[in-house]
Amino acid sequence: MTASFTDCANAIRALSMDAVEAANSGHPGMPMGMADVATVLFQNYLKYDPADPKWADRDRFVLSAGHGSMLQYSLLHLTGYARPTLQDIRDFRQIGSPCAGHPENFELEGVECTTGPLGQGLAMAVGFAAAERHLNAVYGDDLVDHRTWVIAGDGCLMEGINHEAVGLAGHLKLGKLIVLWDDNKITIDGAVSLSSSEDIPARYRASGWQVVECDGHDAADIARAFDEAIASDLPSLVKCRTIIGFGAPNKQGSSKVHGSPLGADEVAAARVQLGWNHPAFEIPGDIRETWLEAGKRGATPHAEWKQRLAEHEDRAEFERRMRGELPAWFSLSDHIQGLIDAPQKVATRKASEMALEAINAQIPDTVGGSADLTGSNNTLTKGLGAFNADNYASRYVYYGIREFGMSAAMNGMALHGGVIPYGGTFLVFADYARAAIRLSALQQARVIYVMTHDSIGLGEDGPTHQPVEHLTSLRLIPNLDVYRPCDVVETAECWELALQRADGPGLLALSRQNLPQLRLEAGENRSARGAYAIREAEAPRQVVLIASGSEVEIAVAVRDELEAQGIGADVVSMPCWERFDAQDAQYKRDLLPAHALKVSIEAGTTLGWERYTGIDGLNFGVDGFGASGPYLKLYEHFGLTAGAIVPQIVEKLNGEQA
Repeated sequence: MTASFTDCANAIRALSMDAVEAANSGHPGMPMGMADVATVLFQNYLKYDPADPKWADRDRFVLSAGHGSMLQYSLLHLTGYARPTLQDIRDFRQIGSPCAGHPENFELEGVECTTGPLGQGLAMAVGFAAAERHLNAVYGDDLVDHRTWVIAGDGCLMEGINHEAVGLAGHLKLGKLIVLWDDNKITIDGAVSLSSSEDIPARYRASGWQVVECDGHDAADIARAFDEAIASDLPSLVKCRTIIGFGAPNKQGSSKVHGSPLGADEVAAARVQLGWNHPAFEIPGDIRETWLEAGKRGATPHAEWKQRLAEHEDRAEFERRMRGELPAWFSLSDHIQGLIDAPQKVATRKASEMALEAINAQIPDTVGGSADLTGSNNTLTKGLGAFNADNYASRYVYYGIREFGMSAAMNGMALHGGVIPYGGTFLVFADYARAAIRLSALQQARVIYVMTHDSIGLGEDGPTHQPVEHLTSLRLIPNLDVYRPCDVVETAECWELALQRADGPGLLALSRQNLPQLRLEAGENRSARGAYAIREAEAPRQVVLIASGSEVEIAVAVRDELEAQGIGADVVSMPCWERFDAQDAQYKRDLLPAHALKVSIEAGTTLGWERYTGIDGLNFGVDGFGASGPYLKLYEHFGLTAGAIVPQIVEKLNGEQA
């Protein structure tokens, strides 16, 4: 016996309110309000196969309004995914349950991306849709032809990133992107009208979107709106008029049902209102079977797709890209050997461009871009072409002045699979992108950030553009590898490491000013250990100078002056703290011996360097804001020269000996 549409939707409502009630924590209102829309989507429109959650040509579903996570957990359970189990749902928001407070892509298959920070899910969906169009242009409809569906709330549409994402999607004409707006007119504080009076449909239309509307509690009207959205060549916003907390008779339609359990009395009243005469967490057999049948809809198109894949001439390459493996032929050895044969004094942003020329020629997966700083970030290489509605096969995205939107879109691209995105801006603007960088790390997404103009070395633009605290603050983000190479060879090595890592992001902090090539011998990737001795003491070692990026050159000059005074000094280049911290204890002790005075030199805040220099070490940096002037004058002004540093080291050594 097939259960009714209403009973199927009410199963979502019941599981959601029961799980939130059991946890005494959560957001029942959105799942109850959007249950009808989600039922139409998952039973009749979404292309998916719970038996193979990673099917490459599945539709991507993004719950941008991630606080309503029980909507997604209910759908995954009801349609037959292996997890969450009913016990997982009973344990909602508890330690050990994959049903976290907000959906986490690393906890459950079927959750495409981690959402919760409002607006970012929708912005990542732009990246999912862009990746789909690119791969479709490369491999054709036989292998890649799917949609990206998003459920978003008023908060997602209010956040500033929404404007960036919507503008980019409209410009690119991403017609396979469909956003379902839960238009319930309620936020945590109360009515949306307390804080907003904008005409959202008009804003979307002005950005190049199609907008359609429906009654979010009328299955036929919802389907009609979906059909209109699918028929358009433009991205679509479907305005679903809903009642938050639908079915809770005393709280629905109010902020009381947004972020708190309904309470036992209201749960009981909702059961009566909905005609749901079943105990908590119990799904009757006919309803369960109807949902499981809906989950099997994708089996046939999936099987047909697998047959097309088996017969496709590009099968091996397509599968490699979707697995996230680099091509077997990829190597930067020839590029690095060329640098050894003909040393280059260039800015590391230019060194990055040189490495990218070799990378992009070998790896078709890379999709580059910049937030309107292409000529400064040096992120465009020969032959990439502009990715746009006229040529989705091209591999360079002009993101415009949208640092946050760019970063979130790159997260979506990486999580979609088949592409390796990288994008550029100035390091100081990492603050605009930080929330997306954090989600790159949390989601284990292979995104590569190219951030140039990395210090006071950028010169005359002054303190608004000179990053000071940024390296330190970025190094605080777990699972993010921050690379600051010292020369053209290290830059190539750091690019190689960032590409090879499939389970997290990398960020390259690169100089504007030219830097000498300090590495003059080829061999192993020395940056892989995060830190290594780039110059060794000749006199008995008393000092270890630790530096990154442009300051390694200064450390070498300091070392030479100390050696001239009979003071032995090693120079340790430390392009990546995170990789050095992962080394074994003996390697660390050998590189940074206890008996030596350890000195850090970096044109940024000194905070954090004491973990390597110890409380008795010396730390040279910039602990205030920068200034406007020629960069060499700035280094003198802030005491970052050999002439300023050597006397302080000597004084420190003499004081200790005394």
